[in-house]
Amino acid sequence: MDALNASIVLLGFATTPLELVAFVLALATVALNIRQVHWAWLFAILSSLLYGVVFYDARLYGDMGLQGVFAAVSVWGWYQWLRGGPQQDTLPVSALDRRGMALSVGAWLLGYVLLAAFLARFTNTDVPHIDGFLTAGSLVGQVLLSRKKIENWHTWIVVDVLYVGLYVYKHLALTAILYGVFVVLAVAGLRAWRKELPQ
Repeated sequence: MDALNASIVLLGFATTPLELVAFVLALATVALNIRQVHWAWLFAILSSLLYGVVFYDARLYGDMGLQGVFAAVSVWGWYQWLRGGPQQDTLPVSALDRRGMALSVGAWLLGYVLLAAFLARFTNTDVPHIDGFLTAGSLVGQVLLSRKKIENWHTWIVVDVLYVGLYVYKHLALTAILYGVFVVLAVAGLRAWRKELPQ
């Protein structure tokens, strides 16, 4: 494991072999999500487990824990995409109603308050509030993605833009670049999925 966490320089950026593999798997995940290919969930599970180790080393404990939750939710998401439709068939793209929107925003805010308080009190992180806010938002985004709600892309755009700044601050340059690419991919995903919405 020490060899996987050894610092290397790639194209002028400091990274580790572990971060690099997680980076490639995460890109593959989002590219497949845009195309609604269910194998995206397998890449999501593998990427999440690897990023859990990367974030532990960076003392981003909210993000580390989030990766474990992502791996578990990805199993559920995989099932939802294959059997979550009206007739236990492929799940179609849909949009949240007002109640769903209110529940999503409420869950994000409640998750932020609880996670930020936990991180500030029980860990040595130096960024409990932004870590908690983005962790909560990522959980909401993952649940919306699992149910093929188009609002998942709006959520990811907001979260990914803020993550770029956090990872630059934490000297995770390659991951900051990854999340910059995620912003572009989330915009592409939003456009692609809009075409799938029922008129």
